[in-house]
Amino acid sequence: MNDQIRTKEVRLVGPAGEQVGIVSIDKALQLAADVDLDLVEVAPTARPPVCKLMDYGKYKYESAQKARASRRNQQQTVIKEMKLRPKIDKHDYETKKGHIVRFLTAGDKVKITIMFRGREQSRPELGRRLLDKLAEEISDLAVIESAAKQDGRNMIMVVAPIRPKGEINKAGGGRKGRDRDEAAEAEPVEQAEPAQAAAPAEAPAEKPDEAPAT
Repeated sequence: MNDQIRTKEVRLVGPAGEQVGIVSIDKALQLAADVDLDLVEVAPTARPPVCKLMDYGKYKYESAQKARASRRNQQQTVIKEMKLRPKIDKHDYETKKGHIVRFLTAGDKVKITIMFRGREQSRPELGRRLLDKLAEEISDLAVIESAAKQDGRNMIMVVAPIRPKGEINKAGGGRKGRDRDEAAEAEPVEQAEPAQAAAPAEAPAEKPDEAPAT
C-alpha cells in the first residue's frame, strides 16, 4: 500500500472501478494524494501489478462488518451419531429413535451406525432392514443424505433434518404436532342451538268474586 509498493509502474484502477491504464508508480501515488485516497495493490502477481485507489481504512471496516454479519447468519450444522445393533430389542430401539428425533428437531444431522459382531457380519440385510424401517418412521423429520452402506463391520446411514434449525420446534414438532393439528381440524365443533322462545305461561283463571257472607 502506498510507499510500500516496490515497482516502477502499475496498472491503475480508479475509485469507481474505472480503468486508468498503466502509469508510473510516482504518478499513481500523486493521483492518490490528489483525491485523498490510498494506493492499494490488489493483484501483486500481475504484470504489471494492479493497484486501486481506495479508502483503505473504510474498506477494512466494511470487510470486518460483512465478516461478522456472515458469521452471525451462518448456522452451525452438527453431526450426531447413534449406534444400534442389528438385533436391538424394541425398548432400546424406541429409546434410540427418540434421541434421533430430538437431534433432528434441534436441526442436527445424525449418523446412524449399525454395528455387526461375530456371525451378524454374514447377515447385512438385518442392518439394512433396520435402517429402512427407521428412515420410514422419521420421514416426516428427515431426508436421507447418505444412503446405507457397508463400512467394515458397520453399516452407516446419514440423515439430515428437513427444516432449518429450530423451525420444527416453532411448528409444534414433527408428526405428533401435525397429528394434534389434524385432530383439532377434524373434530366437529358443537354449536349452540338457538334458544327457542319460551311459550307464554297461561294466566291463572280468574276466580269469580265470592258473595259476601251474610
